[in-house]
Amino acid sequence: MKIRLNSFVLIVVLLVVCPRFVGGQSSVSQNMADICIRDPYILADAKTGIYYMYRSSNAEDKNGKPIGGVEVFKSKDMKVWEGPFRVFTVPENNWITGMVWAPEVHAYKGKYYLFATLNSDIKWKKSQPGWGDYTFRGVQVFHANSPEGPFLPFELIPYTPMDLMTLDGTLWVEDGNPYMIYCHEWVQIVDGSIKLMKLSSDLSKAEGLSTTLFHASAAPWSTGLFHPAPLPTSYVTDGCFLYRSKTGKLLMIWSSFMNSEYAIGIAESVTGKVAGPWKQQEKPLFVKNGGHGMIFKSFDGKLYIVFHGPNSPSGAERACIYELEDMGDTLILKGKNIVLNIFPSLDTGV
Repeated sequence: MKIRLNSFVLIVVLLVVCPRFVGGQSSVSQNMADICIRDPYILADAKTGIYYMYRSSNAEDKNGKPIGGVEVFKSKDMKVWEGPFRVFTVPENNWITGMVWAPEVHAYKGKYYLFATLNSDIKWKKSQPGWGDYTFRGVQVFHANSPEGPFLPFELIPYTPMDLMTLDGTLWVEDGNPYMIYCHEWVQIVDGSIKLMKLSSDLSKAEGLSTTLFHASAAPWSTGLFHPAPLPTSYVTDGCFLYRSKTGKLLMIWSSFMNSEYAIGIAESVTGKVAGPWKQQEKPLFVKNGGHGMIFKSFDGKLYIVFHGPNSPSGAERACIYELEDMGDTLILKGKNIVLNIFPSLDTGV
């Protein structure tokens, strides 16, 4: 997340503090202490036996102006990472071409699909002091034959409605049908929400209308963010990701703010179906100013969560990886951040 600096300021921060966010294909061996990253996503690719970790990475268009993109780091053991390697650059004739947020890559039916939030500085409504800018933002899906890209568009328009500020799309397949679950931005609706949209069987387009699953304020731990009067308290939804537990319960991790700290909570589908209804578990999963997580299994069968922390200041973010314990009806962190076991000097309290 995303009580974000405006796009220009964030680009400058990434250039100065994290120089590898921009550039070509030069790569080196790195550990987690070297890699500045927000919204990390790790694909444990069974086909190659490689862990791929994706992050946002701006490039330059033909006129030398910043344009959004994604790069990847590769590892055999989650300890030493090679990279970065560029896997995606936003097409210059895309509907918007700004910075990419929250890139996710999913293996599906023998191919790989990049779910990316596209940003712009194009305003559709006048800004108000103390509030986020009303700019065009949406989720788009791209495809490739390899987890290393290059990822290409199906079309040059968003999957989510253009009149909604949307972000953080993720894939869920249920009864053979693919769906996108995504967030509707608090900037537009004050109380951010999680929404559901059906996709075509080849993920080439959205099908039908979106359904709202829940709002951020539904969670007892989500206390919101306060703004100068007379502005209302806002509630953030970020980083939704679904997981089926060992007892068959359908769980969703997602991020918001608890007492001004970025946190991760858990929602549960009452019916076990993605359409819900969804209820919020009272106890959050993580509350120490880190969030936007996703869940994956290692090649030796262990369950992990990765998220970024700390959420601020910008430039300090690193990937935090914890082993997870599947309790059947919920998830709990197991032990410490494994990155600290390898690099104790990285301990920022997250």
